[in-house]
Amino acid sequence: MRRSIAYPLAAIGAIGSTLAVSSPALAHGYVSAPPSRQALCASGAVKDCGQIQFEPQSVEAPKGQTTCNGGVAQFAVLNDNSRNWPAKTVDKKVTFTWVMTARHRTSNWEYFIGGKKVATVDGGNQQPDAVVTHNVDLSAFPGRQTVLAVWNIGDTANAFYSCVDLNVGGGGATTPAPSPTPSATKPPVVAPSPTATATATATPTKSPSSSAAAPTGAEWAPNVAYKTGDKVTYEGEKYECRQSHSSLRSWEPSVYTLALWLPL
Repeated sequence: MRRSIAYPLAAIGAIGSTLAVSSPALAHGYVSAPPSRQALCASGAVKDCGQIQFEPQSVEAPKGQTTCNGGVAQFAVLNDNSRNWPAKTVDKKVTFTWVMTARHRTSNWEYFIGGKKVATVDGGNQQPDAVVTHNVDLSAFPGRQTVLAVWNIGDTANAFYSCVDLNVGGGGATTPAPSPTPSATKPPVVAPSPTATATATATPTKSPSSSAAAPTGAEWAPNVAYKTGDKVTYEGEKYECRQSHSSLRSWEPSVYTLALWLPL
């Protein structure tokens, strides 16, 4: 017999409003693929990251920051280049996937390399999908690069920050000495070159290859690539996946009901 569940209006409408969930308190969005530094921490690919491993979505700070942690002291590990962050080997054109667990109205998304803006994607002050992809041309930046990806919120003064380490074009090793952390000074405002193409779909691009495929009806687990329609069991309850994603610790179905999972 199907259970009758009362969904709070806040969960169905603007998720940015106050919503009682167990954790994390500030869960909003980050780049999941290619894996950002916080994604690497959350998946366990990089160890001993501190709090960010439990809430990769929470690098929120005032707009205009240019460091990987957005100036948030508790996430300072994201600025530590001595950790030799693994760099994903990619083609010259890269698809960045954002996962939004609180879908704020969006001013735009911006991408920087070494303080230079390389792409801007207009958000139209609209609420984005739970998963959004952007295709960005990085052909002018071959080799090892650290991309600072910024999600500028349309209805607050804040933004969300993700640094993604890449080996653009496949030239060179994937884990050389990392490039410097983006400058602490505000990057100059220049016309985007080239302009990125935004793609927001209900069935997003596939999850990172580091995640295992999901067996049908199995117990929910972290670091599994779930796709829309997959069914899992968690704490004796059954759930159906609403948005394809790669699961992380603290993303349990009971926490992200409606955002990622639908109780059955």
